[in-house]
Amino acid sequence: MDSFGRKFRVSIFGESHGDAIGVVLDGVQPGIPLGVDDFTEDILRRKSGPKGTTPRIEADIPEILSGVYNGMTTGAPLAVIFRNRNTRSGDYKLFNDMPRPGHADYTASIKWMDFNDPRGGGHFSGRLTLPIVAAGVVAKKMCVCGISARLIEVGGVGREEALATLSPEDINGADPGNIPPSVLWKDVLNRAIQERDSVGGIVECTATSVPAGLGEPFFDSVEALLSHAIFSIPGVRGIEFGDGFAAAGMKGSEHNDPFDTVEAIRNDMNLHLSVHPSRNGAGGVNGGITNGNPIVFRVAFKPTSSIGKAQRTFNFATGKMDELEIPGRHDACFALRTPPVVEAMTAIVLADLMKQM
Repeated sequence: MDSFGRKFRVSIFGESHGDAIGVVLDGVQPGIPLGVDDFTEDILRRKSGPKGTTPRIEADIPEILSGVYNGMTTGAPLAVIFRNRNTRSGDYKLFNDMPRPGHADYTASIKWMDFNDPRGGGHFSGRLTLPIVAAGVVAKKMCVCGISARLIEVGGVGREEALATLSPEDINGADPGNIPPSVLWKDVLNRAIQERDSVGGIVECTATSVPAGLGEPFFDSVEALLSHAIFSIPGVRGIEFGDGFAAAGMKGSEHNDPFDTVEAIRNDMNLHLSVHPSRNGAGGVNGGITNGNPIVFRVAFKPTSSIGKAQRTFNFATGKMDELEIPGRHDACFALRTPPVVEAMTAIVLADLMKQM
């Protein structure tokens, strides 16, 4: 299905080379200021252009079709579309007969009996993350949490290791935390491009000011809902919260989070105490329910499937194994563009949970 959420429901539609892609949001809080300019920052963060990203450049201008009147959300379903202009569909004819290793060409043709749109990856394209980012802009306004995601590793190289390889000219006086990923990991990206290959990456996301008490045990735990949403992003291969997989090698005394941080909170003229853990090995969640600490998780993205390097695949036209060199415009590392997408999915989940309180 292409919809997610209960009280705040997100539905995406369109294909990479169709006329447009878009999103419909149901359950939007009325009275939120919203205009085209509100989408600009996150759209630009996702946009292609820097080293390691696809040469396909789209305008990515949002068109708000409904749900906004006089610059404010109405509470009715909110629809936003983005036109597709810069397409080269001829690059994808080859994949009808020779499915790309690691891509959805084969599984899509089986599921939809070859009626699926294969151009640009169709509905499986990373381009469909653009309407998700648009949904995230609205969700961030609704959940009012601080949500921030950044790359911490590309091609197996961490931030500190990558920083150590940069020259003073590369840094140019910039804050190390604000160096663009395409510059920080330029050596890794150059190597992948020269080899006509691709690399993956890891994104870390933190959500602050999340109230305690969100979520349910078991099937609707906060981790389960976030994992569901995050795994809906094309190319995700793993997710871990807090200490994550490292917890398997820790002792309980090391992994447990002591409840020894107390804050005084004034609410409706009353003063009460809020107790939350002093460390965050659980990533802000206990028993599937938020504990008042920041939600912290990391997401692993695979290398781009579409690479220029020759690969073996089955040729359905000849009935034999064949060698495939993929043409077209593709990211050497699409993980570079995913932090705003991870933020958007996080905001969508939190906005939905807060509407259920």
